[in-house]
Amino acid sequence: MERIGKIVSVSLVAILLMGASALAAGKPDAKSSKTTGFNWNPVMDAIIQVESEGNPSAVSGNSVGAMQITPILVKECNNILRSQKSKKRFTMADRYSVAKSKEMFLLFQSVYNPKNSIEKAIRSWNGGPKYTVRSTNRYYSKVMKQMK
Repeated sequence: MERIGKIVSVSLVAILLMGASALAAGKPDAKSSKTTGFNWNPVMDAIIQVESEGNPSAVSGNSVGAMQITPILVKECNNILRSQKSKKRFTMADRYSVAKSKEMFLLFQSVYNPKNSIEKAIRSWNGGPKYTVRSTNRYYSKVMKQMK
């Protein structure tokens, strides 16, 4: 009888652990926002076309990669990660990875655009979190044209 109790206990623990891992697997990925499941792929793909025509090796001044990421953005993403108590950090080389660039975009949006405004996402990607509408109009138009 004691052995059956142990088997039942171990089985229950295993079931609970499987349930927890299934919940963890359901967490958002690089395709969606942390909070709403919002799909940023069309916006990111349009930005990639405007920024580099899809070239992950593109370089323009200190902006590099498919999404033309600057060292300042890498630093800001690492500050966000640090404030979230995450051990993950981005490197300058990560800017050449489309997947890592998209992760940085999503992280930036999660902090500076929690309501998932497409317009704010595009304008802030070009002009930073304190962008002005006037200074980002041309960029915004280009990205929106790519999305159509």
